[in-house]
Amino acid sequence: MRLSSIGKCVDQPLILNKLEKKMPALLIGAGSAYGIFDTYRSSRHQPRNKKAKIALKNAIIITTTIAASLAGAKGLKTKAINLNVFNKNIHLPSKQIIPPLIPSHPLSEILEKQNSAIDKFLSTEKTENKNILRILNKARSKALKPGEIEYLTDNLKNSDAKKILLNDILPEPENLNARGIFAEIGRLSLLGAIPVVGGVLGGIAADKVTSTSSKKSTSNKIKEGFYQYFANIFLCNVGACAALFAAECLQKAGKIKPLSPAKKMLVILTGITATGIIGGSYIANKMSQKIIDPIFNKGKKNADKHKGVYDERRPELVDIALHADDIATAGVLSGFKWIEPALPLMYFVSGYRAGIGYRN
Repeated sequence: MRLSSIGKCVDQPLILNKLEKKMPALLIGAGSAYGIFDTYRSSRHQPRNKKAKIALKNAIIITTTIAASLAGAKGLKTKAINLNVFNKNIHLPSKQIIPPLIPSHPLSEILEKQNSAIDKFLSTEKTENKNILRILNKARSKALKPGEIEYLTDNLKNSDAKKILLNDILPEPENLNARGIFAEIGRLSLLGAIPVVGGVLGGIAADKVTSTSSKKSTSNKIKEGFYQYFANIFLCNVGACAALFAAECLQKAGKIKPLSPAKKMLVILTGITATGIIGGSYIANKMSQKIIDPIFNKGKKNADKHKGVYDERRPELVDIALHADDIATAGVLSGFKWIEPALPLMYFVSGYRAGIGYRN
């Protein structure tokens, strides 16, 4: 069985629709499980009263980070309201506060499109092949298996009708041009920023609620938020964009052949490694020194009083593990859509660690 058939299988619109619907539950479940584990790990040797504070703080951070992740993925929209003020009816229309960063399509719309494509194909391309008819009939309401996809691809006669049919029920990975690459990087960077901001704000609020707020704890959260976003998300996206843009320029100049999705993903991962993983930590720390430190250090006296506030963040094994989301980013930029619904789950950990203000 070919890898391309497996790739087309997971990229089917019907499977993407199922992933989109299940992602909120997966995010809440996995995020809560991670938070509970981290709470246990960080508080097991603490006195009971301190354990309770740590548990409450982490619960607030988990809640705000998950809420921010979901808002970023699904968007935030107010409901339309009808008010009666001084016997006058006032209609307040719904307003999109945060646009959805992961586009969602209703199941009915997907099925209608697929059925229409199948009907058009069968009306122009007559076939007596029972297997093809069976597979197409299944595609009217269910996702196809890799073997069925491979059979269709190999046994349908090459024609314009075949291309239109397969493009509707088994879309090819999107081939992004330079403009599309930059737009996608902006979208992914915003999608990663929202959970981090949610985590930082949740962490500051949690400190206020538990009366543990201090200049050092606040600075730790802001600096960790900078570190998580720039080292683990934004700069990796920049590296991916730069590598893909350079490959496109070389391709136009005739220096290299057009890249397949798999080769494109390898190019992107190379850019991520060079810009994000290798240089991300250094750049994020430098930005913290230039932007965050001056805010908290209004004089040399305060530097001694708040010792540890200005410490640099060193990369750790968990930070390297967090770069798994870069593989997802590479997949999205390579045109594979099935990864998109999982991105909020991957960015959650960065938001949570920013919220607890983790600093080595």
